[in-house]
Amino acid sequence: SPRHAGPPDGGWGWMIVAGCFLVTVCTRAVTRCISIFFVEFQAYFGQDYARTAWTHSIVDCATMLCAPLGSLISNHVSCQVGIMLGGLLASAGLILSSFATNLEHLYLSLGVLTGLGFALCYSPAIAMVGKYFNKRKALAYGIAMSGSGIGTFILAPVVQLLIEQFSWRGALLILGGFVLNLCVCGALMRPIALKEDRKNAPEFLEQDYVPEAQKQDLKQISICSPLIKVWSHESLCYCSWKEYDFLLMPGFMVLAVSVLFMAYGCSPLFVYLVPYALSVGVSHHQAAFLMSILGVIDIIGNITFGWLTDRRCLKKHRHFCYLFAVGMDGLCCLFLPVLQNFPLLVPFSFTFGYFDGAYVTLIPVVTADVVGTSSLSSALGVVYFLHAIPYLVSPPVAGWLVDTTGSYTASFLLCGFSMIFSSTLLCFARLAKKIKRTHLQSLTNDTGMKQRIWTNGAIAYSVTAELDQKDVEFLAVDRNSYTSR
Repeated sequence: SPRHAGPPDGGWGWMIVAGCFLVTVCTRAVTRCISIFFVEFQAYFGQDYARTAWTHSIVDCATMLCAPLGSLISNHVSCQVGIMLGGLLASAGLILSSFATNLEHLYLSLGVLTGLGFALCYSPAIAMVGKYFNKRKALAYGIAMSGSGIGTFILAPVVQLLIEQFSWRGALLILGGFVLNLCVCGALMRPIALKEDRKNAPEFLEQDYVPEAQKQDLKQISICSPLIKVWSHESLCYCSWKEYDFLLMPGFMVLAVSVLFMAYGCSPLFVYLVPYALSVGVSHHQAAFLMSILGVIDIIGNITFGWLTDRRCLKKHRHFCYLFAVGMDGLCCLFLPVLQNFPLLVPFSFTFGYFDGAYVTLIPVVTADVVGTSSLSSALGVVYFLHAIPYLVSPPVAGWLVDTTGSYTASFLLCGFSMIFSSTLLCFARLAKKIKRTHLQSLTNDTGMKQRIWTNGAIAYSVTAELDQKDVEFLAVDRNSYTSR
């Protein structure tokens, strides 16, 4: 793979964006459209809301739960191999689902197998965009992640038409053939080697426990190459720890907790929007059209928020843009129970779709700002892994509330408050960090120390003191490294 001093911000990177766009169409858009099958599954198998909702929950859960596995294959084997393998598994799951005779069959085929396939594709494709772009990262992610909205806009009415023409079994079979396009997406993911990767990767090569002969072999292996050499147990453990040392960063811990509540709040809406619309008297085609509206406005949110947060005035405030978008989606969920007809549900789809696209675009950008580009693939794997349990639990819990209370009000209110809490938690954490930084700056100014704030939030101190007629400068950063001169 070609070596670059930094991300090229163009060139083949736009083909990577196109590949990631298709990956989001084939994964997230198809997952959203499974909600259109909800009423069909419920009528065919004669089950209640809660049991039927497990189908959608297991797909989302498996996709996010196995995200670290996708990152692992991408880092140590090949991004291309991982995405192609994922496409084959996802297609097999959808095709097998078309022969289902009970819900348990769907749990395994549509839920576990298809979800695992999507997991192998999703986080590696997103991480590849981060490796190819820096200055225009948010815009590139906006275009790539808009595949979810465009795919939903196109697929929602198409899936409804396929169900009417070929039944739900035929529609699943056709979707199984469609997601084979993930194999084409995988072929586009050309690896790239950056100097940053080289700087971070060979640290363990200098350790005493790595034999000299093995050092020479390992230096010839690119960070994205297959595991064609066998590493010693110690060096493998050391390298694995270095990949995940961001887990102990306070900023990442807060982001992780906020993601848990955000994921709980956003999932049920995509499962129950169509059934809720049908329950208030909206026709099947209008209900599917609501999903299409949500999808197309999602695209606008993806691209416009990506472009806006790349501007100089907003680039330093990406975290606040992210939490604002999450909070607005929470408010939308709180107002949904009073919207009882199609003309009122259309503005909801516009608003929720826009801010959903906005914060989805900013998840990888905010994660990159917290952990850095070199750890982005592993960090995204963990972030999407954290979506797993909320995605698994929230739709069945919402279905249980519907079965128990006889209405959707409690379910939507719980979703709204969960997303607002996620936004509030991240807001307080950022304010606390800013206050602490201001306090440290005033403290260092009082003691005659010079302070520098790096772009990723790290604080560096430069202290000049006289020692034996020589000036000694110490530079310490919060990533456990220092240099002295």
